[in-house]
Amino acid sequence: MTHGIAALPMYNVTPQHGMLWRAFLRDALGEFARRAGVRERIALLDEPLGDLFALWRSPDLLMSQTCGFPYRLLGLDRQVHLLATPVFNAPGCEGAWYRSVLLVSAQAYANGATSLAACRGLRAACNSADSHSGMNAFRHAVATTIPKSVRSERFFASVSFVGSHWNALRALAADEADVASIDCVTLAYVRDARPEMLESLREIGMTAAAPGLPFIASRTLPVAHAALLRDALDHACTLDTLRAKTLRLQGFSRLAPADYAVIEQFADEARANGYAELV
Repeated sequence: MTHGIAALPMYNVTPQHGMLWRAFLRDALGEFARRAGVRERIALLDEPLGDLFALWRSPDLLMSQTCGFPYRLLGLDRQVHLLATPVFNAPGCEGAWYRSVLLVSAQAYANGATSLAACRGLRAACNSADSHSGMNAFRHAVATTIPKSVRSERFFASVSFVGSHWNALRALAADEADVASIDCVTLAYVRDARPEMLESLREIGMTAAAPGLPFIASRTLPVAHAALLRDALDHACTLDTLRAKTLRLQGFSRLAPADYAVIEQFADEARANGYAELV
């Protein structure tokens, strides 16, 4: 029985990006169906709502993209095939690895928040507690770059979980937060499509690098079909050069599941440095 659910929910930063990713997904799945001789209908979920974990864990999942944090730290790696990791042309990316950019509001910057250490006592915004780029990498940066004697038990005055990187940027621009950690690919998309969103923000550094957001399929999918999906991803990259350029997508890398241990290492190092929670 062929699996039939597919969605790419992670980098739909603007409506244009969402449209392009859906077109990319259609092309990739069309090529997969051709190669695999699949005739069953594949349901493309344009805007997956509700519990993304239910989508990623579905035995009917044919293709999606997840964050490295749930993949490595929440057990998703035991339930899915790791298909491939995208390679982006964006500041902060190194092959299939990426970083988060530390941003502060113009007001915070003017008041001296020109480094992460100087953000002590400020208001942090975070997309979600299960995000590597917005939380885990941010937590790791605080834990490993700021001495514990300076950091104290609580580093920030408050941490608000705002639901998305876009909302975190809006909070900084509206002076509702002072500092945030933003996925560098998301930031590049915003800079391309909505540069005015960043006019009042300032970059003060980057986090350490980690493997990018992996494309996945249900572990119940035959291994041979997973291999065909990988080839279909490569094929879809070549079909529309303007689309690939707009998405800053250069191709896909075949990382191993063990490569994502770095994300768990970030969490372990933060815990070892007495900073188990982003606070």
